[in-house]
Amino acid sequence: MKQPVERRLAAILAVDVAGYSRLMGADAAGARERLEAHRRSLVDPKIAEHHGRVVKTTGDEMLAEFPSVVDAVRCAIAVQRGMVERDADTVADRRIMFRIGVNLGDATAGGDDLVSRYMAALPVDKLATLIAPVTMIYGEGVNIAARLRALAEPGGICISHSVRDEIRDKLRDKFEDIGEHSIENISKPVRVYAMTADAVASMAGVAAQLQPASAPRRISLRNAVVAASVVATIGIWIVAGWAWLGGSLSTAPMQTLVAESPQSPPVTSVAGDNGAQAPSALVLAPEAAPPPPLSIVVLPFASLSNDQDQEYFADAITDDVTADLSRISGSFVIARNTAFTYKGKSVEVTQLGRGLGVRYVLEGDVGRAGDQVRVNAHLVDGETGTLLWEDRFDTDRAKLGEVQYEITGRLARSLNLELVESMGPRIEQESAIDPDARDWTMRGWAWYHRPYSTVTWQEAQRAFERALAIDPRSVDARIGLAMVLGGRLADGWGTSLQQDGARAEQLLREAFERDPNSSATHFAMGALRQMQNRLTEAQTEYETAIALDHNNARAFYQLGVTLMYLGQPEAAIPRIEKAIRLNPHDANISTLYWALGTCHLLLGHEDEAIDLLTMARAANTRLWFPHLYLAGAFGIRGNLDEARAALAESIRLKPAVNSLAGMRLHNTWITNPQHWALQEQTLNVGLRRAGFPEVLKPE
Repeated sequence: MKQPVERRLAAILAVDVAGYSRLMGADAAGARERLEAHRRSLVDPKIAEHHGRVVKTTGDEMLAEFPSVVDAVRCAIAVQRGMVERDADTVADRRIMFRIGVNLGDATAGGDDLVSRYMAALPVDKLATLIAPVTMIYGEGVNIAARLRALAEPGGICISHSVRDEIRDKLRDKFEDIGEHSIENISKPVRVYAMTADAVASMAGVAAQLQPASAPRRISLRNAVVAASVVATIGIWIVAGWAWLGGSLSTAPMQTLVAESPQSPPVTSVAGDNGAQAPSALVLAPEAAPPPPLSIVVLPFASLSNDQDQEYFADAITDDVTADLSRISGSFVIARNTAFTYKGKSVEVTQLGRGLGVRYVLEGDVGRAGDQVRVNAHLVDGETGTLLWEDRFDTDRAKLGEVQYEITGRLARSLNLELVESMGPRIEQESAIDPDARDWTMRGWAWYHRPYSTVTWQEAQRAFERALAIDPRSVDARIGLAMVLGGRLADGWGTSLQQDGARAEQLLREAFERDPNSSATHFAMGALRQMQNRLTEAQTEYETAIALDHNNARAFYQLGVTLMYLGQPEAAIPRIEKAIRLNPHDANISTLYWALGTCHLLLGHEDEAIDLLTMARAANTRLWFPHLYLAGAFGIRGNLDEARAALAESIRLKPAVNSLAGMRLHNTWITNPQHWALQEQTLNVGLRRAGFPEVLKPE
C-alpha cells in the first residue's frame, strides 16, 4: 500500500567553507581536523539546538532543514558568532570561515516508492537530498539556498526575500538589500538580503530574542522578580533558591542573581521527529559505558478523564512511579523535569531512547471514576520500539500507593531486577494515609510544579495545609509545605523570615521522624542549610539524599555547587555533570552550565570555562552572572574586547554588582576562604583586566 504524500515548507540552511581549496592546499590534514572540530563542537549542536536536522554533508558543504524560518536564521547567526569566538586566536590564513545561505523550500514526505521515483528522475545537479528514508527537500529551494550561500561573504549570511518576509521586523533591518540576482535554472531573479561578518559579530544576544511562532519549546521561564532586601539578608544566590524551588525556574521565581533582570525568555530545547523534544545539543554526551540494567524515562501518564482538573492525579502517579524506579539498585532514571517536557507531545520512542541515552521508556494512562482508579502501564524497548511488558491495575484511592509499588515491582521482576528493601515500609506508611489527605497532597504538588506565581504557590500551600489537617501523618505533605515555605523565604513574600524558616525546619524534622530514609527530606534540609550558609551541613544532607536516591538530579547539582563554594571545584564537576545527564531538559539548564563553567574557571581551565559559560549565556541571555563570569574568563585569556562587552552586559542586567565589593555583598558564599582564594587566582584576575573595580559604586 502506498503511503500518503505530505507536502510542507521547510527552511533550508546551506553552509560551505570560504577558501576551502586554499586551506586544503596549505595543510589538508589540519584543515579537515579543524573543520570536523567546528562541526562537532559548534555547528551540529547549534543546528540541533534550533530544531534542525543535518541532511547532507560533502567535504566543505552542509545542508540542514528546519521546520521554522526563524529558527534557521537564529541558527545561522549563532554559528557565525560562535566561529568568531572560536577562531579569535587563530592566525588569519588558517581560519575557517563559513558562508551561509537561508531559503524556503519544499519538503515532501511519503512512501519509499515516492523517494525512489524522485531519486531516479532528478539529476544529481538538482541537489535532491534525502532526509531519513521517507522525506526529501528538493528543487528550486535547495538551488536558491546554495546560490545564496555563494553570495555571502566569509563569516556572513544571505537570505532570500521569502525568508526576510518571514522574520518580518525582528531582524529585517540587520539584513542589507543587495538587489536581485539571477540563479541558474530559476526563471525569475531572486532578491537577496545580506548580513555582513561585522554585522553578525555585533549581534550578541539579539538572535536569542527571536521567538518562533510554532517551534516546539521547553516550558517558559516565568516572572523573574524578587525582593532584593530579603535576598541580601539571607545572602543566597540563585542556586539556593533553585534548590527550594524544585530545580526548575519554569515553576519558580528567579532568585537573587536576577533580582533586577527583566522577565526571562523561554529556554530553547531541541525538537526531534514528530515534535518530540530531544536532549539539548549543549548537554554533555551520554557516558560511553553501556547503560545500566535499568536506564529509563517515565513519560507523563495520560489522564483519560475529560476533566482537565484531574490531570494532577495522573501527574502524581507519574512522579511516584519515577521515584520508586529511582530506588532500584543500579537504575538510571531521567529526572521528572526533563520527562515532563514531553507531556502531550507525540514521541517516537527509538529517537527518544537514543537522545536520552536510555534503554527503556515507560508509558501509561490513568482513568478515574469516583474512588475507582484504573492504571495502564507498558514498557517499550528504547532501541527497537518493541513492547516488552504491559499490565492493567484496578484499584481504589485508598490502595493507590500499593498499585504504584506493584507497577514498579512487576516491571523490575520482568527485567530480573531487585527492589530496594526499604521501599515496602514506605509504601505501607503512605497507603495508611487518609485518601482525601493524599488527594490534597497530589493537588499541592500539581500547584507547586505549575509556572510560578504567588497565587500558584499560595494554592500549593493551602493544599498541603489541608492535607495535614485531614491526616497529620503525611510525610509528603510535610515536605511539600516545607518546600513552599523555603520558597517564600527566597522570594520574599513570606510574612516572617524567622517564623517561616523555623516552621520549615520543624516540618522536615517531623518528616525525618516518620521516614528517616526519604531522599526528598534530606534534599530539602540540605537546601535550607545552604540558604543559611551552613555549607558543610548542606553537603552532608545532599550526600545522604543521593545515597538514598542515586537519581536525584537536584541533589547532585546542589552538592556540586556546595563543593564549589567550599573550595573543591574538582570534586564538584562530576556531580554537576551527572545532574545534567539526569536532567538534560531542565528549564534552568543555564545555571547548570554556569556552575560547571565556574568550576573549570576556578581550576584554571579557561578554554573549557569559556565554552561552558558561553553555553550558559546562550541558554538564557537575561541572566547576568554568566556574562560576569564569562568576562572574567575572557579577561584571563586576554580577549579584552569580549571581556569588556560581557562585563558591560552583566552590569546592565545587574547594576548593583558593579565591583568586586558589590559581588561579595550580594553573595556571601564566595567569601568562604577556600573559595575566595581560588577566585582571587582566577576569576578576579580576569575581571580586573576587564576593568571591574574593587570598590562598590552607587547604582
